[in-house]
Amino acid sequence: MRLPVIVLAQFCCTSVWFAGNAVLNDLGRAFALSPGAVGNLTSAVQFGFISGTLLFAVLAVADRFSTSRVFFVAALVGALCNLSVVWEGNGFGTLLAGRFGTGFCLAGIYPVGMKIAADHYQRGLGKSLGFLVGALVLGTAFPHLLRGVGQALPWRNIIWFTSAIAVGGGALMLALVPDGPYRSRAAAPQFTAFFQVFRHRPFRAAAFGYFGHMWELYTFWAFLPFLLAAYGTEHPEVGRHVSLWSFAVIGSGGVACVAGGYLSQRWGTRRTAAWALSLSGACCLLLPWCYALPPSLFMSFLLCWGMFVVADSPLFSTLVASSAEPELKGTALTIVNCIGFAVTIVSLQVLGWAGEWLGPLWRYVLLALGPVAGLWGLFGRGRGSKQGSKEQ
Repeated sequence: MRLPVIVLAQFCCTSVWFAGNAVLNDLGRAFALSPGAVGNLTSAVQFGFISGTLLFAVLAVADRFSTSRVFFVAALVGALCNLSVVWEGNGFGTLLAGRFGTGFCLAGIYPVGMKIAADHYQRGLGKSLGFLVGALVLGTAFPHLLRGVGQALPWRNIIWFTSAIAVGGGALMLALVPDGPYRSRAAAPQFTAFFQVFRHRPFRAAAFGYFGHMWELYTFWAFLPFLLAAYGTEHPEVGRHVSLWSFAVIGSGGVACVAGGYLSQRWGTRRTAAWALSLSGACCLLLPWCYALPPSLFMSFLLCWGMFVVADSPLFSTLVASSAEPELKGTALTIVNCIGFAVTIVSLQVLGWAGEWLGPLWRYVLLALGPVAGLWGLFGRGRGSKQGSKEQ
């Protein structure tokens, strides 16, 4: 019964991911930051995560050391980095460093948490990762909920609370989850692992499918509050509750991750991932027309999109983990996360730039490029390959 502990720990620790986003406006006012500087704090977390996953992959940290201990240390340091933004003497540089450090430590939480699950649950991995990524989704959405229901609370309380539960989540993992029975330990860093894992065709197919999925996912999440705020100017019943609606739309993906894990046991992992990717791509294309719908229908559309956009995430991680060499499983998951989050940086910049020539609404159509590329990667690059797991 270790899965509930892993899931709870993942939820607690990933709450620091969007904690800064939930109080960005407060940070800007408290430290007299320019609008551009406030936006850079969001990118700093992503760059920190990319840097952390790259270093973890090169050093094969998750395959050489106890994953529960790695998770705990990352949670503890990440909580301290998250907490650093409440320091009264902060300037833009120290705030940027704190958010970068938070992202860096998340490299020892998100992919390492998946490695822990893979080491404990070789059979039914898709279902297990469904719960785990569902916890990630709820964890990243949780600060929006805190901000939405606690408008009167000082913004520093949100930072303190997310840091505290991150420490608690790390302690739970260390105390209650030992290294799993399916763990294969690497003896030393393998500096060629970054290239070695991509030699296997099924791994490439899963990885490129994941990259297409990531083009859409975090950009949708990042731009969602702006989309809701724009819609709310014409529909005040939505505009008054942007934070709560952001939590609801992002958080709905947590349910979809769990449901996708169960569906994959009947339909197969790859087929279920392909359906989710196709449906989320369709939502990208339909948005300009659905925007004209009344609030009840438009918010239902966004809730569906919030489910489809992330339902395939644990399924792609399952395909990656099951197609990687056992002694490189943790490194493979970390590498794919590293590249996937690098893709999100490009996607965020492209969508921001596209708003100038396509308009603030039609730019979302460009998100469909990710699902299209992901489906080609999943089937085109992997055609004829033999997936080694019955789960796929």
